[in-house]
Amino acid sequence: MENEPNKTRVPDKLLERLLNFEPTAAPVISLYLDARADQHGRDSFLPFVRKQLTERSKSYENQSEERLSFEADFVRIVRYLEDEVPASVEGLAIFACSAENDWFEVGQFDAPFERNRVFVSDRPHLYPLARLIDQYRRYAVVLADTNRAQILVFAAGRAVGRQEVENVKTKHAKVGGWSQARYQRHEQNYHLQHAKEVVDMLEKIVREENIEHIVLAGDEAVVIPLLREQMSKEVSEKVIDALSLGIDTPEHELLEESLTAFRRHDSLTDMEKVERLLNEYRADDLGVAGVPETLAALSNGQVEELLIAANADSIQYDEAEVEKVLKLYPADVVLPESLDQSTIANELVRRANVLSSAKVTFIEDSTRLERVGGVGALLRYRISEESAAPYEDSGSVPRAKALTTQG
Repeated sequence: MENEPNKTRVPDKLLERLLNFEPTAAPVISLYLDARADQHGRDSFLPFVRKQLTERSKSYENQSEERLSFEADFVRIVRYLEDEVPASVEGLAIFACSAENDWFEVGQFDAPFERNRVFVSDRPHLYPLARLIDQYRRYAVVLADTNRAQILVFAAGRAVGRQEVENVKTKHAKVGGWSQARYQRHEQNYHLQHAKEVVDMLEKIVREENIEHIVLAGDEAVVIPLLREQMSKEVSEKVIDALSLGIDTPEHELLEESLTAFRRHDSLTDMEKVERLLNEYRADDLGVAGVPETLAALSNGQVEELLIAANADSIQYDEAEVEKVLKLYPADVVLPESLDQSTIANELVRRANVLSSAKVTFIEDSTRLERVGGVGALLRYRISEESAAPYEDSGSVPRAKALTTQG
C-alpha cells in the first residue's frame, strides 16, 4: 500500500527535507510544474509529464529494479496530477522514489515555476525550488490609515500571516479659536497613539519571524511619516518602499503592488552584491568567482553568500577543472558521465545549504556575473594557499585553517 504523500505549501520546509534525502541507487524523479490554467481554463502539464517520463523510462533495462521503481513512480505521479491538484495551486513540485519506501513529496505553491522541468538523479534536484524561495522571500507589508492597520507577511506568493489594529476613529468638527486648537491636539494624540501600537506590533512580528524587508502602504503625506517617526533605527532600515494605497485595498492587489516594490529593490541590491563580489575577487580578498573556485570554497565551509545566475544556462565552466574539484571534494556526489549546467547549478545550491550554511541569491540580470562564469561567492574568511592546494596524493582532504576573518 502506498504511503500518503507528504504535502506542504511552505517551500523552505520542503527544501529542508529534500536536503536530508540520502543518495540512492534507484532513480529519484524531481518534477517542477507551472500549474496555472491555460487560456481555455485547463491544466496543460499532463501531456508534458506523460511524454517526458515515458522517454526517461526507456533509459533503464526492462524489468530492472530501476525501471520497476521508475514506472511505479510514473503511475503514482500521473494519478496524483489527475485527481489531487487543487485548482488554486500555481506551482507544483513532486519528488518520488518508490524503491525508497514509496518516498513521495509534494509542494503546492501560490507562485508558479517558470517552466515545466523533470530531472532524474540519485537525489532530489533543488535548483528550481531554491530559486522560487529566493524570488518569493518573506517580507512584511503595513497597510494603515489614522485609526486602522493591517500587517501582512507574504511568502511564496501568498499571505502567511496577518495582524490587525483598530482604534478610535476621530470625527472632524468645525469649531473656532482655542477649541479648534485643542481638538486638533486631541486628534493628533489619537493618531500618534495608533501609530505607536502599529509599530509595536510590527517590531514584534519582525523580531519573531526574522523579517528582513518591510513595505509601508497608506497616505504618504500623513500616515507613513507617523509610522516612520515611531520606528526604531533597526526596523526603519528594513523599510524598502512606501506605497500610496487606501486602507481597503484588496489583498491580491496589495500582494501585487508590494511584490513589484520588493523586486525593484531586489534588483538594485543584486547589482550592489555583484559589484562587491567583483571588487573582492579582483583584490584577492573575501570573494571567489567561477565554478571550480566557488565549489571548493563551498566545500570548505567558507561561503557567506552564494551568488548564482537565475538562468542555469548562463553558467559557464571548464569541465576538466570542475571534475578535478568534485573529485577532490566529493561530498557524496555521484558524478554523471558528462556534466551539464543544470547538474552544476544544483550541486552549487546543495553545497551552499549543506556544507556552508550559506545564503543563496539568484541574480536575475546576470550580465556582469556572467563575465566570471555566472557564479561567485562572498566569503567569511580566506584560507592559506598551502591548505587550499590539491591533495591528490592523500586519501582525504583536511579542512583548511582560517587566515583572516572579516565582517
